[in-house]
Amino acid sequence: MPDLLTAGHPDAAGHLHAAEHRRLTAEELLAVPKVLLHDHLDGGLRPATIVELSADIGHELPAPDADSLAHWFAASASSGSLERYLETFEHTVAVMQTPEGLHRVARECALDLAADGVVYAEVRYAPEQHLENEMTLPEVVEAVEAGFRAGEAEASSSGHRIQVGTLLTAMRHAARSREIAELATAYRDRGVVGFDIAGAEAGFPPSRHLDAFDYLHRENFPVTIHAGEAFGLPSIWEAVQVCGTDRLGHGVRIMDDIPVAAGVPRLGRLAGWVRDKRMPLEMCPSSNVQTGAARSVAEHPISLLKDLRFRVTLNTDNRLMSATSMTREMTLLHEAGWTPGDLRWVTVNAMKSAFIHFDARLALIDEVIKPGYAAVTGPVAR
Repeated sequence: MPDLLTAGHPDAAGHLHAAEHRRLTAEELLAVPKVLLHDHLDGGLRPATIVELSADIGHELPAPDADSLAHWFAASASSGSLERYLETFEHTVAVMQTPEGLHRVARECALDLAADGVVYAEVRYAPEQHLENEMTLPEVVEAVEAGFRAGEAEASSSGHRIQVGTLLTAMRHAARSREIAELATAYRDRGVVGFDIAGAEAGFPPSRHLDAFDYLHRENFPVTIHAGEAFGLPSIWEAVQVCGTDRLGHGVRIMDDIPVAAGVPRLGRLAGWVRDKRMPLEMCPSSNVQTGAARSVAEHPISLLKDLRFRVTLNTDNRLMSATSMTREMTLLHEAGWTPGDLRWVTVNAMKSAFIHFDARLALIDEVIKPGYAAVTGPVAR
């Protein structure tokens, strides 16, 4: 398929714009508008906030101050094991058990993303993990939504426009997915835009939650599923063909169905289906390196999948654990050979794949993303 792997992307006249190949500065990479679809609220706390809130509730931390705690999170999450990676959340979730704690974390999340150039974000969390102090599920959702609205308003007042939608996550090893699905639809017009399942994949297939997915499909409500991160093609196949997901959380193991012989990739039946259906892949390069799903960002499958025209999107997953941001993820890919046009394309991909109405997506693409890139890079080919 040489047409899919051609370097550069010519315009209608067959010419490559100079902006396709020039290097962006750090300031330009920070300035370009970004869209984030896969970010965990409990994976993006400020270390200083964890220290302060832990002191308030008497929670013991593995490090005494913000700097050493940030180092501990990144080091612990880089073991190559998804299970150990997930263990780091014990300390973030612990400080998110009150309305005040949830409000603060959500507000700071919106502010941090806006400062990073994110103009639209979908942030996910599992309400069932925030009930230790006898909050109800609706109280959890309302505290988070209030925090995001406060953060949006504060960011806007400082000149950083951002819109945040939330995804309610059910834990795949638990049995509350139908309850969380109903909670999500109850708040669908109050900030919640989609549903997700997350947690360790092995032994907990998405088909265990068919009741929730059937309900959501009947309610015309968007669904994404963590699949193909630590487990292989069966997880992706079930998410797509059995559970009817609208997006794939990670999906990096789709590469198991794309053998490369003599430098030529060939799409298997499942990979071909995912590409042909324009199934968005919520890819998180730095996180995948930490959990062992990829060897390095430069070698991450996102680049080949981009060239094969899968609908890839670029995401952070857990900013604290990966010591990352959208600017950093873009920078790493830019250093690995991605052009300004590639970065713009992946941003538009994400906006096209967001769980908000079409007219709202189109407005952000035409009024924010395209002009934002043009202001930094000039005209690009895509």
